Amino acid sequence: MPQIITIGEILVEIMAQQVGQTFLTPGLWDAPYPSGAPAIFISQAARFGAGAGIIGCVGADDFGRLNLERLKNDGVDTSAIAISPDRATGCAFVTYRSDGSRSFIYHIPDSAAGQVDIGQINPKWFEDCRYLHVMGSSFSIPGVYEAVTTCAEIVKRSGGKISFDPNIRIELIARDEAMRGRILNIYSQTNLLLPGSDELSLLTGCNDVDESLDIIFATTGIEDVVVKNAAKGCRYANRQERVDVAPFSVEEVDPTGAGDCFAGALVAGLVLGMPTREAVATAAAAGALAVTKKGPMEGASFLVDVKSFMASNAIPVA
Repeated sequence: MPQIITIGEILVEIMAQQVGQTFLTPGLWDAPYPSGAPAIFISQAARFGAGAGIIGCVGADDFGRLNLERLKNDGVDTSAIAISPDRATGCAFVTYRSDGSRSFIYHIPDSAAGQVDIGQINPKWFEDCRYLHVMGSSFSIPGVYEAVTTCAEIVKRSGGKISFDPNIRIELIARDEAMRGRILNIYSQTNLLLPGSDELSLLTGCNDVDESLDIIFATTGIEDVVVKNAAKGCRYANRQERVDVAPFSVEEVDPTGAGDCFAGALVAGLVLGMPTREAVATAAAAGALAVTKKGPMEGASFLVDVKSFMASNAIPVA
C-alpha cells in the first residue's frame, strides 16, 4: 500500500514556445506533456523510491494513456485512477512573460479531471499511508475537496500526517469564492506546510516571513514549515529552529513543476528516513534540477541523480 498519497488533477500541458507569447494571437506550442500538480508531486516521490499513489481521473483517450504510462513507469500506484468513458483528459495552457511569471488557462472542471469523487476512496488503501499530500490548486475541482477531507480523516485516525502545499492559483480563486475557506480548513489540520512566500502572507495576513512563522506556531498545530522562494532558496522552520537553504545554481529552462518536485522530494525523503534538514536540502536540489528541463513532469529526478548533483555542489544550509 502507498506510503504517500495525493488527490487531484491529472492533465496534459500545452506550453508556449516563445517568451512573451500570449493567448491573444496565434503562436507555436509544445505539447502534450504529462502534468497536473498532484501528478508531478507523486511522480517525483515515486522516483525517489517511496511508495506513492494518486487518486484522480483521466479520459479514455491518448492524453489519459500518456499520463497513466508515465506515472506507472515512474513507479506510481495508479490503481485509484478512474478512467472516464465520456470525458476528455484535462488540459492546461501556459505562457511565459519576460519577468519569469506565467499565465494559465485551465480546462479542468468539465474534463475527466473534474470527475474525482469519494467513491474512489478505499480505506484499506490508506493502511500504510504516512503522508496525505494536499494541493490547494485542486480545490476548485468538483468533488476533490470532499475527497480530501474524507481521506484526511482516514489518515489522521491511522496516525498519518497531512502535508499541504497551498499552491494558490489566482486564476482559480477568482472563479470560486469558497476556495479560501477550503484552504484554511486543511491548513488547520496540517502537519507539514509548504507555502511560497506570497502564499504564507495570504494564510497569516502578515508580509514578514518570521512574523508569519511566529503566528503559525502560536495558533496552529503545524509541526514543520518550509517556505519556498524559488530562485532565492527556502527556509525551514519548526518550533525550535529556523534554517535558510540557499539555492543551487542552475540554468533555468522551465520553472513549471519545480515546486511540486521540491515537495515530492521532501515528503519522500522524510518517508525514507532522512533527517528533516537533509530532506529539505535534498528537496532544494530536486527543485533546482526540475527547472533545467522543459515540461512540468520532465524535471522529476531519481534519488541517485539528485545525490550526484548534490555531491558536485556545496549543500547550502546555513
